[in-house]
Amino acid sequence: MSSSQIKKILILVTILAVPGFLYYLLQEKGKNRYRPLPIFGKKEVASTFHSVKGKQIPDTIYYQVPDFKLVNQNADSITWKNYEGKILVLNVFYSNENPGKVSFANKAMKAFEATYDHNKTVNFVGLTIDPARDTPEVLAKYAQTLGAQPGKWDLLTGDSTVVYSLVNKGLSIDAHQEIENGNRKFIYSNMFVLLDPQRRIRGYYPASSQEALSQLNDEIKVLITEELRNNNDGR
Repeated sequence: MSSSQIKKILILVTILAVPGFLYYLLQEKGKNRYRPLPIFGKKEVASTFHSVKGKQIPDTIYYQVPDFKLVNQNADSITWKNYEGKILVLNVFYSNENPGKVSFANKAMKAFEATYDHNKTVNFVGLTIDPARDTPEVLAKYAQTLGAQPGKWDLLTGDSTVVYSLVNKGLSIDAHQEIENGNRKFIYSNMFVLLDPQRRIRGYYPASSQEALSQLNDEIKVLITEELRNNNDGR
């Protein structure tokens, strides 16, 4: 067999082999082309297992934000049950501040709400840290200025103990009140929090950083992809 014939055979084998190799990569590696998001909070190894390519892997119990009972701008009672199967983008605010970081965060949230307006998987939540003044009636008027529709973008208020427990302990966001020159002043971390449908915290994003907001937008999409993959796998 001449060298030219050997070259032709090698070229033919390569042409036939490459599509199969690419198909293998797509099937075996394609599901993990994006970087999985971290899961924040305490975690522990469970006594149960799941199988990955024939190997028994211990399950992990991740921290979940505890349940709560608050009301939105429509005076509807809201618990985690209202957000079953939902990805949540959440922040804290208070309606009495117009300029400054609350206004900036609201503009960013409004942009996200417009982007995912028709996506039924993604919901938005604002938690007031001034529940004494931010009653449902006040929040209903405030929601109109934002274009926040209840059921898609809920502004939540309620008992101050429940609110601050959810914010400080449940979400690990620093928020408290101080008295300065006889006036109440709110000190808080101006953050967006990304939560998955399992009530797990998947990311924190400073609302004043455009880079962080772009990252949040990207990671909402990553989380949507993750949930679609899990649903397809029957998880």
